Amino acid sequence: MPPRAQITGWGKYLPSRTVTNDELAQALDTSDEWIRQRTGIRERRLARPAEGAAEMAVHAAREALRKAMIDPGEIGLVIVATSTADQVFPSVASIVQYAIGANRAGAFDLSAACSGFVYALSLASDAISAGSIRAALVIGAEKMSGVVDWGDRNTCVLFGDGAGAIILQAGDPKAGLLASVLGSDGSDGEALVLRSRPGEGAAGQGPVIAMDGRRVFRFASRIMASSLREVTSKLGLAVSDLSLVIPHQANQRIMDAACEELGYPPDRVYSNLERYGNTSAASVPIALCEAADEGRLRDGELVALVAFGGGLSWGAAIVRWGRTIRPPWHVAVRGRGRQLWAAILWQWRRLLRLASSRRRRPS
Repeated sequence: MPPRAQITGWGKYLPSRTVTNDELAQALDTSDEWIRQRTGIRERRLARPAEGAAEMAVHAAREALRKAMIDPGEIGLVIVATSTADQVFPSVASIVQYAIGANRAGAFDLSAACSGFVYALSLASDAISAGSIRAALVIGAEKMSGVVDWGDRNTCVLFGDGAGAIILQAGDPKAGLLASVLGSDGSDGEALVLRSRPGEGAAGQGPVIAMDGRRVFRFASRIMASSLREVTSKLGLAVSDLSLVIPHQANQRIMDAACEELGYPPDRVYSNLERYGNTSAASVPIALCEAADEGRLRDGELVALVAFGGGLSWGAAIVRWGRTIRPPWHVAVRGRGRQLWAAILWQWRRLLRLASSRRRRPS
């Protein structure tokens, strides 16, 4: 029986700056009550101007490595789900691979909008089950504050920045990721797009999100319910057999509508939306990290991850929670040493680049 991909480590990173609804209301025709009633969001985290998706991903990855106690040299693949990479290439994944000392890993970014983390999780799990690799690092990282129109109250109030990461390792065939489903409907893709700002083109200030909120709401409420039914049926289960559902944190009303359609108890759906807003591909791994740290995930229980996003795309996965892989102490120590050395080299290289850019700057 092929090995399953077990989640053995998890980590998140959220910028220190918190922006409340009241702060946004000072510049927009909105209010805390208006935003809460329509979205469930109370505040969000925003990255510093110089803090990109790669830096946030590195922080989350290091925490996940510490919890997994794995030597980064054992990682065979790094996948970062993001729509807000700092540049087209090198990929965020390649930057992370270097920064953590995963010198034997392949690395690439994956673009599936808010569904990206579930897509990346499914691909990495398949690679482990096929025997191609023994361990993978999967990350969702987004700097959404850089792609919103801060004058559009219908979109800018929704989004926040952050990153979440997990370590997957080959383990017990009875645990880990049991099943997944992925889907897309490009015929309705114009409902949620990231496109060049009007009148600016390639030479402008970069892309901006445009969304038809009603179309996305109808799609999301329906697809969350149907994808959960589909992925549980692959295992001969019912949605009621799930101990916890961790959905993409987009809108509390969407989560409530999906629960109502499924007849699933809302108290078994994890939500941190009010604190962070919609962090796109980072939302599911951030929520997973918090659920694990809070003791909401217990060994042997079934947890579902479900997401939807631009494309329009969707994905759902079921994991039997349980960490049976414990590395020997000397492996953990060696891995920690490699991480520290990689961190020193990465920081030193960043300082050299900064100094070089300052020397080239015209007076």
